[in-house]
Amino acid sequence: MSPGVRPVALQAGDVTLSALIAQPAGPPRATVVAVHGGGMSAAYFDGQAHPDVSLLALGARLGYTMVAVDRPGYGLSAADAPGGQTLAEQAGALHAALRHLAGRAETGAGVFLLAHSFGGKLALTYAACQAGDPDPAVPPLLGLDISGLGRDYAVDPGDGPEPHRHRNWKRNWGALRFYPPNTFRAAEAMVAPMPPRERAEAVQWPRRFPVAAAAVRVPVRLTFAEQELWWNHDEDTVADLTAHFASAPSASVDRQPGAGHNISLGWAARTYHLRAFAFFEQCLARRTAGPSGAP
Repeated sequence: MSPGVRPVALQAGDVTLSALIAQPAGPPRATVVAVHGGGMSAAYFDGQAHPDVSLLALGARLGYTMVAVDRPGYGLSAADAPGGQTLAEQAGALHAALRHLAGRAETGAGVFLLAHSFGGKLALTYAACQAGDPDPAVPPLLGLDISGLGRDYAVDPGDGPEPHRHRNWKRNWGALRFYPPNTFRAAEAMVAPMPPRERAEAVQWPRRFPVAAAAVRVPVRLTFAEQELWWNHDEDTVADLTAHFASAPSASVDRQPGAGHNISLGWAARTYHLRAFAFFEQCLARRTAGPSGAP
């Protein structure tokens, strides 16, 4: 782990979620909860191949409480939920975990979700669930930053759910030159089996995305890597993606040059992470200024 990063456990209903936390020197501006993809773990956001790669270390230096959580079926919860959970169940577990987090750490203005790949499905599902009556015991959701997630797969979804099959290597990583030396050796410690309930649900995403996106009420930013091979992301597809977020204050799509699907582990990680924090700062500024058009 990077200096200042430590493990914690969060109670999430019937399961205990393992997580990594890094806290700023002073009161946090807000809290960023990072949600990993399928077949990975929270360590994805604390890459060890180069000091510039860790999202958690960077965010704490910028004044945010940073938490990377192992989704249900990973880490500590793998024993209690070996089959994993559905997205709806994971959203409930994340809600409970954030309630626990708020009781033990300063969270600042609220929570941003920064999610990767399958974790983005959870982020959108959670945001859709929060569109109703807010829970005063849970910090408000301020925005979503999601990488490596679209609506329509660029591969046969029946072939795609198990991400670490050898034939999926290039889909996950792209070109070798995108990554610091020792990246793949370090990545062995963060790879985890994808729970079967998660694999089964992956094929349903193209029809679930429009429903979740339509319910989101916070700003959204999506990022596709230069060599994103899991998802369709041509210009027409991107325009259609953003159109589904009709109720969100804003929805944008960025492209990250010099990166493969696992953006947060490559040389482009720092660039991507800084862009994410710039987006979070815009969200905080908008919240401070109030609704557009107000005097």
